[in-house]
Amino acid sequence: MALKITPLTGSIGASVEGVRLDELDDASFAAIHEAFLEHLMLVFRDQHIKPATHVEFARRWGDPVVTAMLTPLDGQPEIVQITNIPKETSATEAWHYDAPFTEVPPKISILAGVTIPHGGDTMWSNQYQAFERLSPDMQVWLTGLKVRFRGSKLGKMLSVDEQDIPEAVHPLVRTHPETGRKALYITHTENLLRVEGWTREESLPLLEYLYNHSIGPDNLYRHMWREGDVVMWDNRCTMHYAVHDYGNQDRALNRVTLKGEVPV
Repeated sequence: MALKITPLTGSIGASVEGVRLDELDDASFAAIHEAFLEHLMLVFRDQHIKPATHVEFARRWGDPVVTAMLTPLDGQPEIVQITNIPKETSATEAWHYDAPFTEVPPKISILAGVTIPHGGDTMWSNQYQAFERLSPDMQVWLTGLKVRFRGSKLGKMLSVDEQDIPEAVHPLVRTHPETGRKALYITHTENLLRVEGWTREESLPLLEYLYNHSIGPDNLYRHMWREGDVVMWDNRCTMHYAVHDYGNQDRALNRVTLKGEVPV
């Protein structure tokens, strides 16, 4: 079967068929790279890749890095396994970018489905579109602002001491280093302290408005996982949300993240 790339919605995401990630030639990789920049996230069904293949595929995109406060899988220093997390402490059941609370957030995340419950979908939002749907005057005004991120939800989930939870300041609107497009760089307000130079009380109305503006139903793709799926997304222009609706069922996904760039 020839390589086939099919959009998943009118806003974000594409499925990739006719390719095996453990047998990927340069021409196919070039086509996948182009599709990735266009569609922001890609779905590869029925791959069932082993950890070594997962890392090898990830390295074609950059250098693996483990997010602050997380622990890699035993024997696999580049892979973090996302496993059963109690709903009440879940850090991912809110719209977020991966690790914006670090000085250099990862640019890409690649998840491989290992054990899939009934439920446990993941959603992604197009943050280019979130920015572009704002009025021109609002776009200009926001482009000059910076925000302070903090890893509060992840720190709470992992019982990290308050003084050890990382923080970082980044532009509220970041420019993608490959496409040149601008994306709204926002997250759940529990992980946002304030607009730099503003009080938190002044900041929250704006930050909450932008967060809710980013996640309209016509700006999303919702993925229903199957074992063997591989899903990758651009962490420079998408937020995602892991739905915890699977109760006490087992759920395990292997993740590799790739070192990014300082947001500008």
